[in-house]
Amino acid sequence: MTFYQPVGNEIELFQAAADNGLPVLIKGPTGCGKTRFVRYMAEQLDRPVYTVACHDDLTAADLVGRHLIGPDGTYWQDGPLTRAVREGGICYLDEVVEARKDTTVVLHPLADDRRELPIERTGEVLQAAPGFMLVVSYNPGYQSLLKGMKPSTRQRFVSLRFDYPSEAAEQTIVAEEAGCDRDLARQLVSLASALRNLKDHDLEEAASTRLLIHTAMMIKAGLPPLDAVRAGMIEPLSDDEATVAALMEVVYAVFGRPGESR
Repeated sequence: MTFYQPVGNEIELFQAAADNGLPVLIKGPTGCGKTRFVRYMAEQLDRPVYTVACHDDLTAADLVGRHLIGPDGTYWQDGPLTRAVREGGICYLDEVVEARKDTTVVLHPLADDRRELPIERTGEVLQAAPGFMLVVSYNPGYQSLLKGMKPSTRQRFVSLRFDYPSEAAEQTIVAEEAGCDRDLARQLVSLASALRNLKDHDLEEAASTRLLIHTAMMIKAGLPPLDAVRAGMIEPLSDDEATVAALMEVVYAVFGRPGESR
């Protein structure tokens, strides 16, 4: 079973949406647990989940399906969205605003009371099986106006806003996921909090919970803490050497400088 530490009433909200066949939009920063939450809820609901990582080249055919050529001629192959519609599963579109605008149009009839998927290439109009659920996510923190979700699309969804968990909850998550002791989890969460509070560095993203888990895993594997923190938390945040050096000063305040013991 997937471990998930609730941080609010997100489980109850998602459950209510699922019970009523409503689509869900999850918005929040990178690495805060959006994808893990969807996987956890799919297990709780006992439904298959089809995850699609959206990108600029994603086409409607990538979601719905296409005709392929095989030894016996052409045949139709369902895409992940169509499989979820037929099976009554969850189709999860991660970073949905990265997909082309003409791709997201196919979601509209599934995200309202019609709950149907027209497949132009086969002439079918599929009615979503009981249990089908459309879930999308994106990070509003770095999206430009050109890549924001259209209001006509956004207002079809029940929306859940995610953020980084409280320090106590994040310590539990890091300790559980990395299998490390609570003292190390506490240090890493304290460091993450300090990094997230920085206002004078041009960082596109804050240190995510995911980065804390990766760093804890490397320290548990025997890597020196300062090396693990730099590789697992600091370098992923910036390519600028001066910025990395400034962020390492924050690390030294928590873990000590090389040769010091804390």
